[in-house]
Amino acid sequence: MAKKTHARRSANHQSYDDSSFSNSRHKSRRNQRSDDNIVEIKSRSQQVETAYSPPRSPQPLRAKTKSQQQYINAINSHMLTFGIGPAGTGKSYCAGALAAEALESGRIERIILTRPAVESGENLGFLPGDLDQKFSVYIDAFRDILNERLGAGTVDYCLRHGRIVAAPLAFMRGKTFNSKTFVILDEAQNTTPAQMKMFLTRIGEDCKVVINGDIQQSDIRGPNGLADAVDRLQGLPGVYLHEFEREDIVRSGLVRDIIDRYEVPDEN
Repeated sequence: MAKKTHARRSANHQSYDDSSFSNSRHKSRRNQRSDDNIVEIKSRSQQVETAYSPPRSPQPLRAKTKSQQQYINAINSHMLTFGIGPAGTGKSYCAGALAAEALESGRIERIILTRPAVESGENLGFLPGDLDQKFSVYIDAFRDILNERLGAGTVDYCLRHGRIVAAPLAFMRGKTFNSKTFVILDEAQNTTPAQMKMFLTRIGEDCKVVINGDIQQSDIRGPNGLADAVDRLQGLPGVYLHEFEREDIVRSGLVRDIIDRYEVPDEN
């Protein structure tokens, strides 16, 4: 009896193993068939990767024009620099790239990016999300610059840990720009004189401040703070005013021609 029982158990055990093997083979075939329909999202195609994560530029910032070089030198040697001129001259790019290089080298500890939350000729209404998400649409151009100079991963880390701060100009009241801080105010032509005064009085010791804008493209009614500040602060020690011309446009030749048509007075 013991032998029959043992034999019956062995047969049952063998049958269980066979069924398990059969089931595993069936599953593997089913998985193999389903794998044929899986598309890998992280493609190795360079075009796909650069569409969402621009490659980091390995080269240091190099001026494309003589005017850009003067602007870069001014930022490096002055506490407060105004960059004034038409679109496409590299005002924002040079300032953002210099801030990124200073943060990476350890010369500064924090970058502050700000601008007035003013739309260009249209009202976008209430934007979804929290404050950071609402304001991100205004600062995307600078994020692209920082991604190119530092890498997207580094920029995300610095944003989470307060090494890079992006905030509307209205939230600057009561703050002090301390040492080892690089502050960029962009689209300054959309500030009021009162807003510009508030921003300028935030400047502390040993910080670096760059104010950019095009006085000819103000989207607000009445006098703008950029033109008012330029008139008031000319000749002040530690302040440099750099003015770009239409000949300094590096974005494209077409942009230069378009600005000529819009801003050059008609000879007729």
